[in-house]
Amino acid sequence: MLYERLLLSNDKESVLAVARKERIPESPQEIIKDPMVLEFLGLHREASYYEKDLESTIITHLTEFLLEMGKGFSFVARQKRLLLEDDEFFADLVLYNRLLRCHVIIELKTGELTHQDLGQLQMYVNYYDRNEKLPDENPTIGILLCTAKNDTVVRMTLPEDNQTILASQYQLYLPTTEQLVKEIEEVKKMAQREIE
Repeated sequence: MLYERLLLSNDKESVLAVARKERIPESPQEIIKDPMVLEFLGLHREASYYEKDLESTIITHLTEFLLEMGKGFSFVARQKRLLLEDDEFFADLVLYNRLLRCHVIIELKTGELTHQDLGQLQMYVNYYDRNEKLPDENPTIGILLCTAKNDTVVRMTLPEDNQTILASQYQLYLPTTEQLVKEIEEVKKMAQREIE
């Protein structure tokens, strides 16, 4: 995705410096991939599957998942219980990123992202920042992994200065040759519009 990130970036030298390992990434957007290709999970193409199936398969293939996430990730917890007064909530996955020096909470969704999903993730991030984060650590990052996302819903749901909640789309299979050609044509058109 380096080519696409270069096209979208206003600071191409910074993106290349991170890719060449000349600079340590400073923001979650520089580390976390979007979209992620989870083909290694081996999930069958089905009309639907459950979040617990996706989570279990990720745990089985944890090494590959951490590598697909990006650089510096380590596993902390699965179904981390968060108790708020008498209510229990469970964060799907909790990771730690040693480069960003912060916790990363991942919520898995097997459908399209909703504003309710973002609100739930924001609550988990707030909990971690207020109860788990050490004083010398950076703010917790929340990642909502979903099969489809609406960038406008994300923008309108989260504060304008949001730096800690990200929505990332995942794909269970690499695209076909025809899909790749179509994607390249779309990127070319986008690049042409940027030039104009």
